[in-house]
Amino acid sequence: MAARGLSHARDGRTVMQIGDWTLQTGCHALLLGPSGSGKTSFINIVTGLLTPTQGELWVAGEAMSRLPPAGRDALRRRTIGLVFQTLRLIPALSVADNLALAQRLALGTADHAEIARLIDRVGLAHRANARPRQLSQGEGQRAAIARALCTRPRLLVADEPTSALDNSNATRMIDLMFEAANATGATLLIATHDGRIAHRFANRLDLVAPMANAA
Repeated sequence: MAARGLSHARDGRTVMQIGDWTLQTGCHALLLGPSGSGKTSFINIVTGLLTPTQGELWVAGEAMSRLPPAGRDALRRRTIGLVFQTLRLIPALSVADNLALAQRLALGTADHAEIARLIDRVGLAHRANARPRQLSQGEGQRAAIARALCTRPRLLVADEPTSALDNSNATRMIDLMFEAANATGATLLIATHDGRIAHRFANRLDLVAPMANAA
């Protein structure tokens, strides 16, 4: 993943300014910065949900920022696993069916044995048939992590993935994300304020609030 001259403005004001930054394939990085520094904007640009107003963002050798919306959607499905702060699980589907749908969209087929293994790995085997509304916040976050991993992504992007988890489960989920990424050579980018996991990352991208935002 690489940013080149990357910045983003909204209503004439710069809300994110990174410039040039590269995260080598298979490396893991922490995205840090105070409120207003553009972390969410950067994540949305990386995942193709937002087009930067200046510069380029490359993912898996393709210029995500140059692609039309349909092309960005296709690249995201093929290469990126997402864990949002808002879980975005489909309410009408069970945990297992949420994972199966994600696999079909990304890979063309569902591997039910792999889905069961991941659900068990995040400690939700007893909740595999539960709907999202039946899960606690922590359970929902673990289900969202399993859904992101089940597509075997080349890039895993997570926004505050451990914020609703206790110490034991936070460690367990970070271990799982590292394990899954290392097994496939995937790149891992995590945005967080969680000091419990910061020491696990050698690479950091520290964002600062652009001066244009100062009042």
